[in-house]
Amino acid sequence: MCGITGWISYDHDLSGQRATLEAMTETMACRGPDAAGLWLDTHAAFGHRRLAVIDPDGGKQPMTVTHDGRTLLVTTYSGEVYNYRELRAELEQLGHTFRTHSDTEVVLHAYLQWGEAFAERLNGMYALALWDPRSRQLLLLRDRMGIKPLYYHPTPDGVLFGSEPKAILAHPSLRPTVDAEGLAELITFTKTPGHAVYQGMHEVRPGHLVRVGRGGVTVKRYWALTAREHTDDLGTTVVHIRTLLDDIVDRQLIADVPLCTLLSGGLDSSAITALAAGALAAQGRGPVRSFAVDFTGYTENFRPDELRGTPDGPYAHALAEHVRAEHQDIVLDTAALMDPGHRAAVLAARDLPNGFGDGDTSLYLLFKAIREQSTVALSGESADEVFGGYRWFHDPEAVHADTFPWIAAGLSGRFAGGGGTREALLDRGLLGKLDLPGYTARRYREALAEVPRLDSDTGLQRRMREISYLHLTRFVQILLDRKDRASMAVGLEVRVPFCDHRLVDYVFNTPWSMKVFDGREKSLLRAATRDVLPDAVADRVKSPYPSTQDPRYLEALHDELKELAADRAAPVRPLLDSGALAQATADGATPGIRPGAELVLGMNAWLRTTGTTLEL
Repeated sequence: MCGITGWISYDHDLSGQRATLEAMTETMACRGPDAAGLWLDTHAAFGHRRLAVIDPDGGKQPMTVTHDGRTLLVTTYSGEVYNYRELRAELEQLGHTFRTHSDTEVVLHAYLQWGEAFAERLNGMYALALWDPRSRQLLLLRDRMGIKPLYYHPTPDGVLFGSEPKAILAHPSLRPTVDAEGLAELITFTKTPGHAVYQGMHEVRPGHLVRVGRGGVTVKRYWALTAREHTDDLGTTVVHIRTLLDDIVDRQLIADVPLCTLLSGGLDSSAITALAAGALAAQGRGPVRSFAVDFTGYTENFRPDELRGTPDGPYAHALAEHVRAEHQDIVLDTAALMDPGHRAAVLAARDLPNGFGDGDTSLYLLFKAIREQSTVALSGESADEVFGGYRWFHDPEAVHADTFPWIAAGLSGRFAGGGGTREALLDRGLLGKLDLPGYTARRYREALAEVPRLDSDTGLQRRMREISYLHLTRFVQILLDRKDRASMAVGLEVRVPFCDHRLVDYVFNTPWSMKVFDGREKSLLRAATRDVLPDAVADRVKSPYPSTQDPRYLEALHDELKELAADRAAPVRPLLDSGALAQATADGATPGIRPGAELVLGMNAWLRTTGTTLEL
């Protein structure tokens, strides 16, 4: 995993712009702590920060392919292509020769052989840029599910691009600016594909490629979810899912560095850990190492709420014992969650204050601790979107609401256990200008218009196909981006087996009745992996990523909010409702302030540290 950036200019000579390119590249040092590389030519300049995972000695970047002293192709590439060995063998049969053992070089030769169609042959998570000096064209490519981020900003004579907005914003010609639509995107839980919040900037959409030439920018989709009749019976479906999972996990265990799994004790992470344990044992590489996050006193003092009925600890330990994993709990306290340095690191990693409060900080600290012992981690992320695991999938009111189901379920307040809303402290006039309900409704209609359907889709089946599509193209992007930023902030590569496009496509087309055949959430995943799980874990009800229940965390938020209220120079103050702020900072912190306080405090730090201008 790495950080990539670059600059294409057709009207200027970039060969002397090393200082600017170095500044852009340096913003992503945390994504690639092992090495840095630059490549500059007349009209193209590439930067790369490397996290060495495969072929540490041979995979240095930017990487070129040359012939007779002439450069044919250059890439700066982030990610992993899990089928690179098969592609390499095929390319060798077609006459290609290789000088390294890296997947990066395979990507270069795949493009030389197949052109843009090479994208359809890749299995993995990746974001890459290819410059062809012969045609003077740039290609930006992002994986099908959007696991790895990639942004671009067109300029009058070319484009700037980077793994993260901060790399692009490091260019001296740009200033961070957010308009009303960008602010609405930031506040709502819509995650519009292609929207980057910052004015003039775009996100390469998952499953898309962007071609840049002297004539401008063109966008092309190379993969999308499609609707097909599912002809397998239930037994065949379960077996096929297990076959896919075995292959996926086996492929994603390839690494030349220490590897582990993230284990919460839920069905998703437990299935990945158990399958990884079996595969590693078969390869003579066991035992599997696993890590879990916990909070001081969390298990002993756990209180069930709307989303979480059980603490993770006992289930994670049960699974670890079952597969004989080398397991370690990473235990965090409130002081660590509220530490200004940690929260500043999270904000810097995310570029925007649109996260999950203490959930982001704890994820960052978990990954930071894991990175001291491992470089690659396999995660159970995205199984809920693929198999229908969230509670609102099974809540008729949320399912049939005329909006995104997670919004109908009140996610922003319920995730933090507070019951409040993110916008609770914002000025009423500002909210009227942003029209968050109208913005959400518009994005919802756009998403619904994309959904592929069959003529046979009627009633609940039709609606559940829509719900699945909304999660696989919108909601999952929120969580994938969160996990990428938190992990890459400490140089940890997190792989997500459940995002393999073969599995996603197959399960997307299974009828909803099969996905709930046992009357539970994620029926197909449970059936496909039950044989490698203890019953207590297999039968556990879905519980989201944990959030601290320590009352001192809420008290600390309350105290910070009071400090902000007293600071007339706080940059976020003009955006706040003075009455709501006074009520929230009155004596006695209440859980309802939590989502709003976390957003406002994050926005204040963001505006202060980045110098972002709001044009509302």
